[in-house]
Amino acid sequence: DVQLQASGGGLVQAGESVKLSCVVSGSPLADLAIGWFRQAPGKDRERVSCIKNNDGDSHQPDSRFTISSDNAKNTVYLQMNSLKPEDTAVYYCALDRHPLEDVPTDAAVYDYWGQGTQVTVSS
Repeated sequence: DVQLQASGGGLVQAGESVKLSCVVSGSPLADLAIGWFRQAPGKDRERVSCIKNNDGDSHQPDSRFTISSDNAKNTVYLQMNSLKPEDTAVYYCALDRHPLEDVPTDAAVYDYWGQGTQVTVSS
């Protein structure tokens, strides 16, 4: 049974950094893709960063955020720097078991989702 456990969120001040972790159990990371998404109250879910673990290709549209993976630990990280109040959201990690050639960026293709971790950035 595949499960994802996201952690590392909390309350920080604007300009500070947070590192989120997503531990995957039930499936090795090596051939999977992991994405980080977020959802703020009253807003649609938003893609943050995604990575394919078989070749390390990633989609990282915001230079403040860096996605990385440690296949030995079956864990994917999201390093978030220079945080802003508008980054406040619940952050979710998700898993795509059968990624195609390109890094999957559409939430609809992800098969499993973690429970989310709250990140609150105060001004």
